[in-house]
Amino acid sequence: MNQSSVSLLRSRAVLGAGFMVLAGIAFAAINIITQELAMTLGFPPASTAFWQYGFALVLSLPLLIRLGLSAMRTAYPFRHIIRVLLAALGVQAWVTGLVTVPIWQAIALVMTSPFFIIIGARLFLGETVGRDRWLATLTGFIGAMIILQPWSDSFTMSALLPVLSALLWGGSSLIMKNLTHHEAPETVTVWLLVLLTPINAGLAAASGFALPHGLSLRLLLAAGLLTALGQYLLTLAYNAADAAYVQPFDDLKLPLNVFAGWLVFGYAPSGYLWLGAFLILCASLFLMLREARKETPAAS
Repeated sequence: MNQSSVSLLRSRAVLGAGFMVLAGIAFAAINIITQELAMTLGFPPASTAFWQYGFALVLSLPLLIRLGLSAMRTAYPFRHIIRVLLAALGVQAWVTGLVTVPIWQAIALVMTSPFFIIIGARLFLGETVGRDRWLATLTGFIGAMIILQPWSDSFTMSALLPVLSALLWGGSSLIMKNLTHHEAPETVTVWLLVLLTPINAGLAAASGFALPHGLSLRLLLAAGLLTALGQYLLTLAYNAADAAYVQPFDDLKLPLNVFAGWLVFGYAPSGYLWLGAFLILCASLFLMLREARKETPAAS
C-alpha cells in the first residue's frame, strides 16, 4: 500500500464518510424490521420504539459497566436532554409513518434532513458551508427525487410524518455535533441510550403498551442491537468530520433502503432507480475525495 493510500485511509474525511455509510446500513436493516413489525405483525409503533431502544440499552450494558458512571459526567446535561427528546420524538414520527408510507416514499421525504442540518450548521455551529457542500447535498436530493418521484403519489397527512422526523433528527444531529466538540463519543451515546427508554416508555404508555413475543420479540432484539451499533457509528461520523460534510453521505440510505425493501418484501420503485442512485454515489464520492485533498496540505 503506497503512502497516498495510507493517508487517504487515515483522513478524517474518509473516516467520517465510512462511519456514516456503516450507520446507514444498520438503519436500513432497522427500517425493514420496523415495517415487518408494523405491516405484517401489527405491532404498535410507539411500543416498537420503546422496545427497540430499551433492548439497545440492555445490550449496551457491558459498555456502560466498562465505562462506569464517569461516562455520564458532563457539563452540558440540558443539551443532552434536549437532544434526546428531539431524537425520541423523531423516532416516534418515523415509526408511525412507516405503518402507512412505503419505505421509498418515506426515505425520499426524510431526505429533507440535510437541508435542515446544513442550514443549522451554518446558523448555530458557525461551520463553513461552501459551494461544493451545497452542490453535493442538492445533487443527492435530486437523485432521491429521480428515484422515488414522490410528486406522482397522492400525499396524505401521514406522508408528512417523515418530514417531521427529518426536522427533529436534524435538530438532534446539530446538538450532537456541538457536544462532540466537548465530550467523548461514548458519553454522547450513553446519554442517548439511557434517556430514550423512559421517554419512549411514556409515549408507549399513552398510546397503549404492547408486550412482544415470538417473532416480534426476536425482531425487536435484532433492532435493539442494530440501534446501539448505528447510534455509536453515527456519533463517530460526526466526531470525525463537520456535520455539513458528512451529511450528504446520509443520502446513501436511499439506495440502501430501496435495495433492502426489494430484497425482503419484493418491491421497489419503478423508473429511474439507477440514475438517481448514480447521482447520489457520485455526489458523495466527489465530496469525500475533495475534502480529503483539502486535508492533505493542512496536515503537511
